[in-house]
Amino acid sequence: EVQLQASGGGLVQAGGSLRLSCVYSGLQFGDFVIGWFRQPPGKEREEIANFNSNKGRINYADSVKGRFTVSNDKAKNTVFLQIESLEPEDTAVYYCAAAYGTAYIVSDSSFYTYWGQGTLVTVSS
Repeated sequence: EVQLQASGGGLVQAGGSLRLSCVYSGLQFGDFVIGWFRQPPGKEREEIANFNSNKGRINYADSVKGRFTVSNDKAKNTVFLQIESLEPEDTAVYYCAAAYGTAYIVSDSSFYTYWGQGTLVTVSS
């Protein structure tokens, strides 16, 4: 059974930083991709970054390039999302998701089969 657990959200002042974690398990059948999504209040969920297990390729949406960094700790089955210089517009529920295969940033979240629960990031001005 594939499981994902996202954590690390919280209330942060603008300009601060956060590191979100996505612990995954059960991905045992080949290449997989872990995607990070966010859903701001009243808006659609969008993928902002992902990690591909095949060669460790990382992709970012244009909207987050420069402030967001994805990394992977293979030994701990964890993918991290480091967010710097937080802005109020980063306020959202952040999710991690997984799928077998490889991917660039997707526009259709149905590509991902497995989802973790979200973690709320609130940035105060």
